[in-house]
Amino acid sequence: MILNTKAKVIKNVEVIENYYKMILSSPRIAGSARPGQFIEVKAGAKGEPLLRRPISIHGVSGETIEIFYQVVGRGTGLLARRKAGELLDIIGPLGNGFSYGSSIMKPGSLVLVAGGMGVAPLVFLAEKLPRHQALVLIGGRTRSQILCERDFKKYGCEVKVATDDGSRGFQGKVTDLLNNVLRTGHQGSPVLIYACGPKPMLRAVSGISRQMNIPAQVSLEEHMACGIGACLGCVVSTKTGQKRVCKEGPVFNADELNW
Repeated sequence: MILNTKAKVIKNVEVIENYYKMILSSPRIAGSARPGQFIEVKAGAKGEPLLRRPISIHGVSGETIEIFYQVVGRGTGLLARRKAGELLDIIGPLGNGFSYGSSIMKPGSLVLVAGGMGVAPLVFLAEKLPRHQALVLIGGRTRSQILCERDFKKYGCEVKVATDDGSRGFQGKVTDLLNNVLRTGHQGSPVLIYACGPKPMLRAVSGISRQMNIPAQVSLEEHMACGIGACLGCVVSTKTGQKRVCKEGPVFNADELNW
């Protein structure tokens, strides 16, 4: 059930420069949220800016949800100023999340590929996956942009990192690291890839999954003004026609999309 509700801010802290984690009390959203879903947030206290901001659900604990966001503009700048005890107008949980569980998984390893802020929904997913069965690949331009490594390790994941400038881990794109890991057989025989990040990264993941014959689920990052499928501002082309990222997505099977 989609809810429009007022959620109390429990905590809103800057974890590294310009990156914040916020905990919100929202029992009904917490009770139904799935990894890969998101909320639409009214960032300002007085209704400005007009459009809500879509933000992935980063985690759920009891009656609270957690979001992880980067300050990149006016909306997220206003969100960063919100204090504990304030009420935040949110709609959620929205969208189609990741598929996981025994009904779709054979025994084998899982690979999570995160580019930049793509870590946000994948941490929530990692919490739900079998412990010690997932390898997480995190990419960033430089070492300071390798995000949430400790969160993934907390859930029993092995983590490898890639930086464009070689300041940490594998030098190159995270998709180059993915290709290297799969071709060297580091994780045995992976049965599923999950990915979230910039579109060029997801396009590359899709190509690798097709070449290696490993299914992949990708979470698209698009501008989603309404979040409920009404404005048609986030439509993408698929093999079965045009689909809305906020409604039929943001998670799609990689081979379903026309890249």
